[in-house]
Amino acid sequence: QVQLVESGGGLVQAGESLRLSCVASGNIFSINTMGWYRQAPGKQRELVATITRGGNTDYADSVKDRFTISRDNAKKTVYLQMNSLKSDDTAVYYCNADILTSTRARSVYWGQGTQVTVTS
Repeated sequence: QVQLVESGGGLVQAGESLRLSCVASGNIFSINTMGWYRQAPGKQRELVATITRGGNTDYADSVKDRFTISRDNAKKTVYLQMNSLKSDDTAVYYCNADILTSTRARSVYWGQGTQVTVTS
């Protein structure tokens, strides 16, 4: 069984920062691309950022130059550093990961989500 557990969400004021973490655990052989997505009330889930195993990153235009995604492969953890937060960043943030299990089954897994609320 594979689990992704996010942490680090909370309530902040506009202009402040938050750092999200997501740890993968279970029968994991390797982790390929990891990413962060978000879903605001009444909106579809959208991509925030992704990072490959080798460290190549990609960002949504709305978060470029404010958010930074990183990962620690040894800890099976992906991070999202969010700076200069805006009220538009308010959403539930989900991490996901493309994982090859110890039985060589490959699937994309999702965390349960962590709430980020930015007040203006």
